[in-house]
Amino acid sequence: MFNDENKTICAISSPSGVGAIAIIRLSGSQSTEIASKLLRKPERFLKIDAGKMMFATIFLENEQILDEVLMVKFIEPHSFTGENSVEIYCHGSEYIQSQIISELVKEGASVAQPGEFSKRAFLNGKMDLSQSEAVADLIASSSKEGHRLALNQMKGQISNEISELRQQMLELVSLMELELDFGEEDVEFADRTQLIDITEELIHRTNNLIESFKYGNAIKTGIPVAIVGEPNVGKSTLLNALLKDDRAIVSDIPGTTRDSLEELIIIDGLKFRLIDTAGIRNSDDIIEKMGVERTYKNIAKAQVILLMIDANSTDKEALIFIKNIKKKITDDQYLLILINKNDIAKNELSVSLKEYAPVIKISAKTGENLDSLSKLMSSWVNSLKLSETNLILTNNRHLELFKNSNVALIRANEAIKAGLSGDFVSQDLREAMYYLGEISGQVSNEEVLGAIFAKFCIGK
Repeated sequence: MFNDENKTICAISSPSGVGAIAIIRLSGSQSTEIASKLLRKPERFLKIDAGKMMFATIFLENEQILDEVLMVKFIEPHSFTGENSVEIYCHGSEYIQSQIISELVKEGASVAQPGEFSKRAFLNGKMDLSQSEAVADLIASSSKEGHRLALNQMKGQISNEISELRQQMLELVSLMELELDFGEEDVEFADRTQLIDITEELIHRTNNLIESFKYGNAIKTGIPVAIVGEPNVGKSTLLNALLKDDRAIVSDIPGTTRDSLEELIIIDGLKFRLIDTAGIRNSDDIIEKMGVERTYKNIAKAQVILLMIDANSTDKEALIFIKNIKKKITDDQYLLILINKNDIAKNELSVSLKEYAPVIKISAKTGENLDSLSKLMSSWVNSLKLSETNLILTNNRHLELFKNSNVALIRANEAIKAGLSGDFVSQDLREAMYYLGEISGQVSNEEVLGAIFAKFCIGK
């Protein structure tokens, strides 16, 4: 059981600001005793069964009533942290919240550091490190898919995969080191062909997880979508139409948008970050030039580029602009060509644009074909999800450690193929295991833990 000089911590666990109800948490061996001292009759709370909620009145030192609250206690190990814990549900007044925290501190509690409750849960074996990190992701999730991925990780989906991979590596290490013990007898405990197959399977599984990060990171952070085009092509109108809100200034005057405007939108449970950019054209205006430069930077950062062409453009104008943008993007980025103002088009472009990217005729003003545009965007994101695995990486730290483990596995595989001594193979396998252990927290140090939990909110 984790022990930090038996320190009992407390914190406000509900969002900051005024609300109807606020939640204050305590964790530590003295949680129940400290919380009971806020009451006129402490023995009532001391005697109540764990998990049962009690109505109580909290008094200040001068016998003045502070608030009427609900209180519940949890007895170790049956709590989030694995320690004795208390939750106090008070009214959402910031004054009431701060007074309760102040009274708890007077009675011997310490104000919790960011992530300290989750850190204690990890140190007390209630969850591993990857599950602890998923708690923060679950709190921060703002889309249906982001919530699903965080919940799966919190339930141990990644942890179970790591456990299986490490177990297979451990069995291989055991075989290699057993052979070393009987080296003089020239005994071979494992068929080399079988070892190669097993390590290649491990490489394949870690590769799949590494590849899954493209989808996972997009879901977690939101897919950046750059809306680009020449001035007055309808970029801001499209942004407003997708948001169903007048967020961007719309004007017939070319060059109205001088800077980027970013807004969030949820499509089919997926989070997109729409970026309305300055129109691209040659200009002597210094401010407009800066806006165009920023547009190119946003194109480089985006995963989806919505390239807008005015339906009344000439074939030559459309091709020149499309070819210019194509030079700025990579194969990993998804380009869609939108022929806008289809509702007032005087003629059709005769040149085929489909060889450059998928093409949709839309009207940002009337909403024509915007549903089709949304479906194409969400379909592309879903295409990033590998069909071979339901496991999705969303954490940069996990990604780097899986990459390191994968490199060590590749070295082990090559060493087996080259017929090198088992101690070389064993060393690489142990290194691969070590990196996976860092993800789950089976291998950890205080500095790493401090950096991880410092990113959590206070009260969690």
